[in-house]
This record gives sequence, structure tokens and C-alpha cells, in this order.
Amino acid sequence: MNKYVKKGLCLVLATGLIASSFAGCAKVNYVTEGAIKAIHQIKDGSWKDQSNGEDAKDAGDTSVLDKSFEAGTYGGVEFKSLDDVANYYKEAYDYTKTLTAEYTNDKGETETYYKLLGDETLNVGSVMIDGKENTVINKLVPGIVDGLFQPNIYGLVPCNNRNPKLDNYNCDEKDPGEKDFRKSYVKPEDVLDANITDNGDGTITMVIQPKAAEMSMRGEDSQGDFFEVLGDISSTVAQISVISFAQGDAKDNIKVTYKGGTVTCTINTKTKEITKAEYNMVAEVAVNHATVTVIKDKSASLTITYKNTFPASAEYMKEKKGVVKK
Repeated sequence: MNKYVKKGLCLVLATGLIASSFAGCAKVNYVTEGAIKAIHQIKDGSWKDQSNGEDAKDAGDTSVLDKSFEAGTYGGVEFKSLDDVANYYKEAYDYTKTLTAEYTNDKGETETYYKLLGDETLNVGSVMIDGKENTVINKLVPGIVDGLFQPNIYGLVPCNNRNPKLDNYNCDEKDPGEKDFRKSYVKPEDVLDANITDNGDGTITMVIQPKAAEMSMRGEDSQGDFFEVLGDISSTVAQISVISFAQGDAKDNIKVTYKGGTVTCTINTKTKEITKAEYNMVAEVAVNHATVTVIKDKSASLTITYKNTFPASAEYMKEKKGVVKK
């Protein structure tokens, strides 16, 4: 997930705590502007000390699908288990990311990008302060997030770039670093539940629910293998100068739980090409024991949904990035 999402969510939580002391007061706008200026660039590396909670035993992880997996043959492909679903998805993902097409960029130049490009949308739910909703705070949320979130165009997620040469951990054509997102890191143990529909036209539609995880990292756990995730959000919150913690530090008090998200993709079984897909990530962000100005030892939480839809419309690509497919 891009840096603007991380900043926006952290800012929403921080502003929520701040605004709770100024409900109905003109100071809200002033404090919000100050909080925006307090956001700094994210520092990498500290995530390695976090637990990703891959098994999510205590997360109440249950299927949200309308029907569970049934072994059988779909579109001429036999699926005996959820392991087969995960492996087939990975094969389809890997193949689809080998496919490219030519586009004209916003400078009128010809570029080679992934054939399948998608859009992104972000929805932030109500901010809860100590379990209670505040209408003043929630009126601020859309403006904060919309101002920081800049919709982009990517290949199949998780993804670092629409240009396959730069779709890697380092965003460097010659040095992919630890992760190369031209291939999927999905593993059989990532999948909680799935179902498959034979569309009768040589395609199948797979709906997959990954297992829950906490503090997820891209390409590192059950959620990060399927979705664009927030990564180490605690390092961002730690750099908001107006916020401190009554107990511990940001790492102790920031919790992001990913649960209930789904991936829906249509695959041509003759070629294993993914022709369309929708990724719905769901995460609950919680901050505990926060102290902001006159507010002491408060908690704040919100639920976010982040959706990537493939293919992106021609109108979206043109409007957001000036990209036109040849």
C-alpha cells in the first residue's frame, strides 16, 4: 500500500484523539493542520521486531464466504483441496505478470507496463475514541484521507509498480532486493477458505479468503502475500510529534489486525491468465494508551477497507496518471 495510505490512517487516528478535546470548537482545524505538518517520512527496518501473527489463533478467524470449498473439477481443472487452490492461484498470478502491453504515458512517450492494470480505492470507517463515535471527528476523516491518498495504477497486488522492470522490493530493475513481485509469494498455508465457480465459458472464478494476520508485511505473511498492506504503521505513528503514550511506546500500543478480506479473480483455464480480479483488504487499526495535548491515556480505533480492481477502466488510467493503452 502506498505511503499516502499509511500517513492518512495514522493522521486520522491522531487527529481523532486531538479533536476529541475540541469537539465543536474552531481549534479543530488548527490542530488538524498542525498534525498534518507533523507527519514525516516512514523509516524502514523496525518491522522485523513485530510479530505477524500468521496463525491468528486468537483473532476469531472465521470464513466470510457464502459457500466453502468443495472438491471437484472446475473448467477442466481438478481441485482436491485448498492447497490446490493456492497453488493454482500462484501459477495464474505468475503467468499473468509475464504479460505486458504498450501504453502512452502523460508525456506522450511509449512505455511497456503490465497488460493487466488495476485501480485502487480506500474507505475509512468511523473513528472510535474509547469505544465511542464522535461526529465532529468523523467529519474530518474524509478530508484528511482524501488529501493524502493519491490513487495510482498498479499490476496485480501486492505490487510495487506498473512497470514490471521496477516491480520489486528495491524498485530497481537490476536489484530486486528481498522481494520480486513479478511472482506471487502465496503458500497453501495462507488460505483459510475458498470457493470456485465454473463459468461455462472456459473460465473459472475463484474467491479466496486469506488467514488473518497482525502487523502484516507485503510478501511476508498470509495477508501480505495477497494484499497491499500497511506494513510497520507503528513507525509512522511514532514520528507524529504531538502524540505520546501513557504506557510503552508506539510498537507496544499500535495494533493492526487483518481479517475477513477476500480475493476474487476470473481465470482463463486454457492459458491460466487472470482476466479480472478484485482484492478487498479489511484491517482494524487500534492505538492504545495515547496521550495528545490535554487528552490522557486514550484509545482510538478504525476499520479500513482497501480495494484494488482489475482491469482499471481507460477513463481511470487517463484521469489519474495520463496513461492510455495503445
